[in-house]
Amino acid sequence: MSTVTKKVFATSKLPHNTGVSAWVAMLPTREIKPRLERARTADVVIVGGGFAGLSAARRISQLEPALRTVVLEAGIIGEGPAGRNSGFIIDLPHEVSADDYGGDCASKSQQDIVIHRRAIALASEIAVEHRWDSRIFDPCGRYSVAMSEKGDAHLVAYCAQLRKLGEDHRLVDAQEIASITGTRCYTSALFTPGTIIVQPAAYIRGVADCLREPISIYERTPALAFESNAEGWTVKTPQGSIHTGKIILANNGHAESFGFFKGRLLQIFTYASMTKAFAPGRLSGERKWAATPALPMGTTVRRVAGQRGDRILIRSRYTYNSMQIVSEGALKRAGAQHDRKFKARFPGLANVDMEYRWAGGMALTLNAVPAFGEVEHGVFAACGCNGLGASKATASGIAAAEMMLGYNSELTQIYRRFPAPKALPPRPFTTIGAKANLRFREWKAGAE
Repeated sequence: MSTVTKKVFATSKLPHNTGVSAWVAMLPTREIKPRLERARTADVVIVGGGFAGLSAARRISQLEPALRTVVLEAGIIGEGPAGRNSGFIIDLPHEVSADDYGGDCASKSQQDIVIHRRAIALASEIAVEHRWDSRIFDPCGRYSVAMSEKGDAHLVAYCAQLRKLGEDHRLVDAQEIASITGTRCYTSALFTPGTIIVQPAAYIRGVADCLREPISIYERTPALAFESNAEGWTVKTPQGSIHTGKIILANNGHAESFGFFKGRLLQIFTYASMTKAFAPGRLSGERKWAATPALPMGTTVRRVAGQRGDRILIRSRYTYNSMQIVSEGALKRAGAQHDRKFKARFPGLANVDMEYRWAGGMALTLNAVPAFGEVEHGVFAACGCNGLGASKATASGIAAAEMMLGYNSELTQIYRRFPAPKALPPRPFTTIGAKANLRFREWKAGAE
């Protein structure tokens, strides 16, 4: 009589967040969903309540509304990496370096556009259904801004590629971008209208709160382990368990803690700071705008309008943290860089201090493909966002749900064609290489 070997996947650590995200701090309190404190059964368990996990749950509800689906969130909805995002759901390829758009890259760009716009379509459906206003979901487009001749040249080259792709765009001169941003530090800008700007924590909360039975969400309920059984899988949590047939891992870099994609994910953290509220009259220009840098690894800036005044978001600085933990010292060093960048861009606000600082994790792969697909029988991964978490993680969640249910779409066809993530070099070399590469790319971005 043959026996089937039980498979067990247990996490070696739990997610850790450093700093307080302004996006969460500025929201009113909400009723936190309960912990899982019993044994139950479900058709699908989704590990992770961020962009990927909640988008997967939404898509399941559309395709198979009777499926009993459970979402397990280790912390509180909106307080993890999704609520530490800068809030850009971008439709076009993100990096505007001309090097990224030559030769065969045109087809890759078109593929990326399909992926990103599928994410935007799902987000837009939810926003319309629930009548979210522009404080949560704003289809206002974005600016890519330059601060140097090098940045200007990259924007011009990117415009040429957008023309080839037939994508709407508009080059903006220094005078016009100054009238928009209220600062004369920018030498040119490129406006693309298809990006959605969200308040990321409010958006994630909203998506979670609009999911209805038979979808259940448990907060402060980390998945500690899951093991195979005759019917499928048992997912264990601190105070309960769930028997299920299928699992979607929507926990990005944390999937490696369960043993998946071992040695194939780069655990990268990025940092942000947001100012205290200031009187709107202190800074001219529009009260609400969002800008990404012309050069990769540059500085993202948003002006956020509020009832008590306006705020400026500064996001820059990237670090490699293989243990998925950021120290307070690293956050402090990133904050000092943010202060310098803020003062260089807004000298008239020099006495406006930062109120919030935070770090947020993401997972990259060496060949820039998602960590995706059926990794064990009935276990599907939607991880490895490679940056652009709001866009790519949302799309990965949609694709994982569709693949799990056997639904064929343009999106699943694209995801099936992705190769597996490449193996990283042995750890000492990965650590040295990743840190050196990040520092070099930040140096290359210069003042941008």
